[in-house]
Amino acid sequence: MTSSAFETDRPDPVSYLDRLATSDLGRSYKRRMLDELDLRAGHRVLDLGCGPGTDLEALAQAVTPAGAVVGVDHDRNMVDAARARTAGEAVVDVRHADIHDLPMPDRTADRARTDRVLQHVADPLAALGEIRRVLRPGGRLVMGEPDWETLAVDHPDSDLTRAYTRHVAERVVRNAGIGRQLARLATESGFRVPTVIPVTPVFRDVQVADKILGLERTTRRAVEAGYFSDQAAEAWLSHLTRGPFLAAVTFYIVVAEA
Repeated sequence: MTSSAFETDRPDPVSYLDRLATSDLGRSYKRRMLDELDLRAGHRVLDLGCGPGTDLEALAQAVTPAGAVVGVDHDRNMVDAARARTAGEAVVDVRHADIHDLPMPDRTADRARTDRVLQHVADPLAALGEIRRVLRPGGRLVMGEPDWETLAVDHPDSDLTRAYTRHVAERVVRNAGIGRQLARLATESGFRVPTVIPVTPVFRDVQVADKILGLERTTRRAVEAGYFSDQAAEAWLSHLTRGPFLAAVTFYIVVAEA
């Protein structure tokens, strides 16, 4: 089941996030999210689930020294990495906290963002309610999330593709359909949702796709979970390496206003 086309070892979480951020896909959708935030000098902006601080510098530049950037993450290692990276940014404050229980008063932030975070949280609706609490009236939240149930990988045996996507949606990602649910959940949390932007990256290179999707590692987990037999997994991966390769998934950028 192993091919030189695929990574066999799971990358370090910080390295993985850095890799995605510097990819063509990452740079493109992050620019669009930053544009939609419409940051101004003096704004106080929250980066919720900030990871190793990938986007904190760009936010700090946008709000200028007159503003403030607060990064929040529940993972202590990510917080430590983000603090180290932004040590020279006086306007940046990185906090170790839970998105369901933000350590800040009501109505004190002008902007907030979540980037591929709500797909992993225990209660997206509760998290959105908490973000709504800390935003000022008229404040803006910009969210970016995939809909993993739209993941499509071309293969002559469509049953194998369906099995792979089901495994990702049912076993790998906690809130796999969050992308298409964001507008509804935000509305239920008291936001107005003026904009929904679908972004559909298409991968034509199996190695580029593997760096994002972890194709072989995920297939191994699918075998262990009973979605693939060993023989089916071998047939699945072997064809992907021979090409031509094509995969796509829909990513949603949703703008919500308090």
